[in-house]
Amino acid sequence: MKRLSDMTLEEKIGQLVMYGKYGEAQQKALAEGRIGSFLNNRGEETQMRQNLALDSPTGIPLIMGDDVIHGFRTIFPIPLALSCSFDLGLIEETCALSAREAAMEGINMIFAPMVDISRDPRWGRVAEGAGEDPYLGSEVARARVRGYQRNDWEDLPKTAACAKHYVAYGAPQGGRDYDGADISERSLREIYLPPFDAAVKAGVMSVMSSFNDLNGIPVSGNERAIRGILRGELGFGGVVVSDWESVEELVNHSIASDGREAARLGFKAGVDIDMNSGVYERYLKELVREGKLTVEEIDQAAGRVLKLKERLGLFGKKRFRIEDARRLSLENLAAKELALKAARESIVLLKNRDLLPLRKGTKLAVIGKLADDRPDMLGCWAGQVEVQESVTVLEGLENLGEEFRYERGCEINSDIEGGIDRAREIASKVQVVLMVLGETSSMSGENRSRADITIPAAQRRLLRSVMEVNENVVLVVVSGRPLVLSWEEANVPAILQLWQPGHQAGNALAEILYGIHNPSGKLTLTFPASVGQIPVYYNRKNTGRPLFKKYIDIQDEPLFPFGWGLSYTDFDYEDLALSSGSPKMGEELKVSARVTNRGDHDGSETVMLFVRDVTASVTRPVMELKGFEKLFLKAGQSKNVQFDITGEMLSFLDENLKPALEKGRFEVFLGRNSVEHLKGYFELI
Repeated sequence: MKRLSDMTLEEKIGQLVMYGKYGEAQQKALAEGRIGSFLNNRGEETQMRQNLALDSPTGIPLIMGDDVIHGFRTIFPIPLALSCSFDLGLIEETCALSAREAAMEGINMIFAPMVDISRDPRWGRVAEGAGEDPYLGSEVARARVRGYQRNDWEDLPKTAACAKHYVAYGAPQGGRDYDGADISERSLREIYLPPFDAAVKAGVMSVMSSFNDLNGIPVSGNERAIRGILRGELGFGGVVVSDWESVEELVNHSIASDGREAARLGFKAGVDIDMNSGVYERYLKELVREGKLTVEEIDQAAGRVLKLKERLGLFGKKRFRIEDARRLSLENLAAKELALKAARESIVLLKNRDLLPLRKGTKLAVIGKLADDRPDMLGCWAGQVEVQESVTVLEGLENLGEEFRYERGCEINSDIEGGIDRAREIASKVQVVLMVLGETSSMSGENRSRADITIPAAQRRLLRSVMEVNENVVLVVVSGRPLVLSWEEANVPAILQLWQPGHQAGNALAEILYGIHNPSGKLTLTFPASVGQIPVYYNRKNTGRPLFKKYIDIQDEPLFPFGWGLSYTDFDYEDLALSSGSPKMGEELKVSARVTNRGDHDGSETVMLFVRDVTASVTRPVMELKGFEKLFLKAGQSKNVQFDITGEMLSFLDENLKPALEKGRFEVFLGRNSVEHLKGYFELI
């Protein structure tokens, strides 16, 4: 195997080339040692290409990348759903299992976690993130990096996480995927950068540069964003890989005249690996010969790639054999149990007017195409899934021994002849109707932006017609994003947000419906009352006239706020206490309260700590999440919960965008969500 100093210029450039296609040209280049990475190759393909690389003049193994967004063989809830669990340990475990399953197919770079903060549910890729809050997003980013890079196995490739999409990709104008982000420097640093900073601090080995234009300079050609901020300020020393052809797309952005100029701009900006476009392979050598790039610059980028391969243990190992890797497969039962737990913890009870939990033997009708659907329970980016292993809603009920009548009623976006009449007939003869409605997996995810985020019209007609004959409806919402559910919230007595919860969807839902498991999910992305409210999020800033109406034709408040999520039991908060009402700079401050389960069901409650800087030298949000803790309380049990408030929590970026901590009055909110909480004060002196 060649060292960097022994490699030709073509071979060094090859380490900066990644392809997602494999034709005669790629096969020839690989055999000559001029390709360093592939994506979307698995199993026998991985083994064959790795062997071809090892037999090439360089003898250097390949990075093999793949999108393992929320599972590989075992599919977990979409990341947005799983973030609603507020269970960082659970999130980490799902990522560790996913990485191990991917490693068994020879994958050593995982294009996740997506750590983009987004406040616009029209954007389809909200399904892949952790919602609207930068603090929670940062905590989830750390957990997911730890999981993907746990690498606690032998005789398998190690895996590198790839934090994406750097940066502000979650802020596209109009919620339109790939569109530009026009945001302030303050928003960049306060909202969109923190999760990347957290990922870097957690040791993430690679970062993906995004498609989007950021304030006039597309990120994959933005030297200040990559070399200046990511490498210089955040201290990232790993590999930067472009998103799919995003370097060549600098031509479409009109900052490069052709692929050659795009290659120069992308490389100078700090993108080490060009994904799939081939512009590095075609043009970097010429650019060096023309003096527009230097061999030293090529060496630095290639050196980072080789260092990553070394960290992954790719050098000096016996050749990867897919047969050996698959012998190390997971115990399937353990994977199923983890998928079931993840799905249960992700479901959010949005409304319940004394209809849930259902009693065993309740005379039940189930209506909706999605109730008998396997692939749409899995969501976007469903990995290398065995669809037949997905548990439908109907199967979940059957597994509990429950009897029911089923009618599809309509298609996702169209009526079925006689469907509504049949649905009305069976609904009129039962005690409770379970309506399973919403989106298919293809309606959210990449390139799946929606201007109308209501339940599709045919399904809404079905719901309203059924409620004319039976008002005891439990609406189960299947979706990859928050939907506008204003009519449903006003008229339907019980609503469960199922999301797209993965392989164990039906079993998890059945356990929630019948009270075997008490729902505990809490929203991490605000549900708007109308599309016209978007963007709507909890940590907004006051205006000079905060009591004036925002709209004259709709309500000001969102339908369901950040942190919203009901339970089958009642949790009381009382006895808020601060260790000091006037702490000094640097002095320890503790805030505590007592939480009591006053109901008849055992359950889990996520306690949230919010802080507000009442008066500062720059405007501050009305509240900011600064901590959370998930408690399990038996019926009648009480626990004290306590948080430490540090100077870091209270600091902010001043008018020069430098960290500052100022004296003054602060408000503390401790409670179940962003609108229901206890409130206290202290004066920092």
